[in-house]
Amino acid sequence: MDKMPKVKIAPAKGKLGVLTPGLGAVSTTFIAGVMAIRKGLAKPIGSMTQMGTIRLGKRTEHRVPKIKDFIPLSKLDDLVFGGWDIFKDNAYQSAITAGVLETGLLDKIRPELESIKPMKGVFHKHYVKKLNGTYIKSAKTKWDYAQMLMEDMQNFKDTNRLNRLVIVWCGSTEIFIKPEAVHKSLEAFEKGLKKNHPAIAPSMIYAYAALKLGIPYANGAPNLSHDFPALFELAKETHAPISGKDFKTGQTLMKTIIAPGLKARMLGLHGWFSTNILGNRDGEVLDDPESFKTKEESKLSVLEFILQPELYPELYHKFYHKVRINYYPPRGDNKEGWDNIDIFGWLGYPMQIKVDFLCRDSILAAPIVLDLALYMDLAQRAKFSGIQEWLSFFFKSPLHLPDLYPEHDLFIQQMKLKNTLRFMMGEEQITHLGADYYEYYR
Repeated sequence: MDKMPKVKIAPAKGKLGVLTPGLGAVSTTFIAGVMAIRKGLAKPIGSMTQMGTIRLGKRTEHRVPKIKDFIPLSKLDDLVFGGWDIFKDNAYQSAITAGVLETGLLDKIRPELESIKPMKGVFHKHYVKKLNGTYIKSAKTKWDYAQMLMEDMQNFKDTNRLNRLVIVWCGSTEIFIKPEAVHKSLEAFEKGLKKNHPAIAPSMIYAYAALKLGIPYANGAPNLSHDFPALFELAKETHAPISGKDFKTGQTLMKTIIAPGLKARMLGLHGWFSTNILGNRDGEVLDDPESFKTKEESKLSVLEFILQPELYPELYHKFYHKVRINYYPPRGDNKEGWDNIDIFGWLGYPMQIKVDFLCRDSILAAPIVLDLALYMDLAQRAKFSGIQEWLSFFFKSPLHLPDLYPEHDLFIQQMKLKNTLRFMMGEEQITHLGADYYEYYR
């Protein structure tokens, strides 16, 4: 078969700035981790871009390069870090407070971490009721806040002599907001910024500022943020890639692994009960019912889309799905997720699956931040603008085109991602048809 033409991808020349709204547990674990990896102190476990491989052509060809050697990604040495926060602590102080990484490791990169000082954040307690920001910007309108953020972005780029920027939201979960008229068009949204419309939350202001400058923007929280027509329109206008929402880490990661297996074997589901305990800032924020509602919507949607009860009513009609999150300070960043899954099999006989996942939330999220930063930069250099559905692999509530449903099956997501990389490089997409099929029927 003739090779497909390659996508024209601009080279990853110079430095890439990675800005994170939120300089807390997730972002400092990501930043410190990359610094430690660059010094040879640790390995990039969990990072697809750094450790993953990709099969090319037929299995008989034995071409399986590492993704980082196959695709022109930015190198770890070329990443420059910065961000915003509502507390003044530098990255070292914030990492110590978060308590995710051992002090012994942090002390080996202390000077580099201390040099990363947050810019003042855009914050209003109405949207995150459990936090009291003390290091925040002051302005009359949300439009003014957007201009201030754009100035921050440009200054960061100029000061650090960067070639490109990418922004990954690592901040808190905001209260649940449904799309309103202000979100339906860019014109309406910009008017809303100037009039301080209450349905425009701080995360939307960050997203608007980034996209206005044509900067790729990934949303790691379940916030509405940029998941509405006005910012889809802006992303298209400025040719900026967007992706989100909500990093797929602990319990939901397990659901997107287990649920496809149940459906593949045609095993039925009566109910899935999930509960979590965690004690970090995220847990404190989610202790507020309005913020939990945003997270709950993100978590609950997964099973419906994977199991497709409308196609398999005998197996999945009206299954019961409950999600709870409990704030428990002693646990810190070490989240525990319990799942009780009531399934049934041959002749309707009941069975159960119990899962107790003692995970480390930021340890699971940090490599996602790295991969998103590198892939979003790649997308822009490949002139892939707007919604990057091929990055659904990393999210609980993947952005999708309005006429499509979101894909939640982890394995389908992985196939779409790797096929996109193959497409970029002019390689044949993998269908997993057997080699014998090609031999006898080509």
